[in-house]
Amino acid sequence: MTVRRTLFKGGTILTLDASVPDLVCGDVLIEDDRIAAVGENLSADDAQVIDARGHIVMPGLVDAHHHMWLGAMRRLMPNVDDLFVYIDVVAETLGAHYRPLDMYLSTRLTALACLDAGITTVIDACHSSRSPAHTDAALDALQESGIRALHMVGAAMDKQASSDHLPGDLARLASRWNHAGSRVQVGLFGQLNLAWWRVARELDMRILTEFIGDLAQLPAEFAEAGLLGPHNIFNHCTRVPAHTWQQLADAGVNITVNPRSDALFGFDDDSFAWQQAVDRGMTPALGIDLDTAFGSDLFGEMQALFNQQRSAMRYRRFRGESDVPAPISVEAVLRSATINGARAAGLEQQTGTLTPGKQADVIMLRTDGIGVFPLTSVTATVVQAVQRADVDTVMVAGELRKRHGQLLNVDVAQLNAEITASRDYLLNASGYHHPLFA
Repeated sequence: MTVRRTLFKGGTILTLDASVPDLVCGDVLIEDDRIAAVGENLSADDAQVIDARGHIVMPGLVDAHHHMWLGAMRRLMPNVDDLFVYIDVVAETLGAHYRPLDMYLSTRLTALACLDAGITTVIDACHSSRSPAHTDAALDALQESGIRALHMVGAAMDKQASSDHLPGDLARLASRWNHAGSRVQVGLFGQLNLAWWRVARELDMRILTEFIGDLAQLPAEFAEAGLLGPHNIFNHCTRVPAHTWQQLADAGVNITVNPRSDALFGFDDDSFAWQQAVDRGMTPALGIDLDTAFGSDLFGEMQALFNQQRSAMRYRRFRGESDVPAPISVEAVLRSATINGARAAGLEQQTGTLTPGKQADVIMLRTDGIGVFPLTSVTATVVQAVQRADVDTVMVAGELRKRHGQLLNVDVAQLNAEITASRDYLLNASGYHHPLFA
């Protein structure tokens, strides 16, 4: 059988693997869907050569929490600061009218926008799994987009929706999607539903819970042996009591935070969830959360994390606290956007670093943009300077999804027309009116 090879040649190589050296000028060899080698002066006579000179070659970014079904509602509520007002609009008003077609189009749009921004893996937090047909539509969109995804199936938030198909539908989904080599897999967005958790554990699924300390507490029965563990993902984790933090840390759960939306809704304070996790030896990851206020890119999240942690810690220091954590580094930020996210998804053995043997999830970033050059610190450039327009090439599982700054095999004009029609249908069906210059 013929092996398909691709060689990224002559780039600045940022591996994010302590055992695989970064290179000022080096190469990355891809064989089929895997990284075969990282080094200097690699050769492969039959390889497709990608000229990486003047570019940073690094692992794809990992978006560890994103409600991808909200794609049709982009920037609908940019100034919202009340969670329940937000739920009333996106769930009770618009979400109640979602057809499987709207689920498909919104998820596809979000997935492609993520790929365009260098995100190769996403945890899709779907709190709108209205029916098996809606779930199938979302999964088909993820599969067709080419992104690597963990789709978390969850009950719809609006009161009109039925969740009678859950958790029973999980077994069907696991048998179809959760097999070795599947680029798209399924987990449970289970909140604190103990019965649903038990079903998910029997199916060896990961379990997602959105957790805000002043809105929910961890019930005592969740301390049962085997319920909490590395299969759990807790998102937000803002204003969580110290004893609950310790319980989560002792169980080895995964923590994801969303710097921009946590600030938007006023969830976090200067205790700072990312820092609380780090102080307990945990490895928090970054998610975009929602497109109703932001865009589908992790560059904004990385910059927000850097600035917010430094503001919060310095405020505590100026207030006179002792033993305040040190300021965050750009290196820590980038780990949160790559390997930490892969770990949260249960994919740390597959992606998150440029390591031979791992899946070939690779991005190549231009450094010749007016906002980027001259290149001095590679990591700082990725975290503080690079933007979507600087993402030249995106590869997922050895397949090129973006090249020369353009998504491949995507009719953007058609997608625009389809998602606009979906938005208009939802607005008309719901009777919700949103002035264009609101």
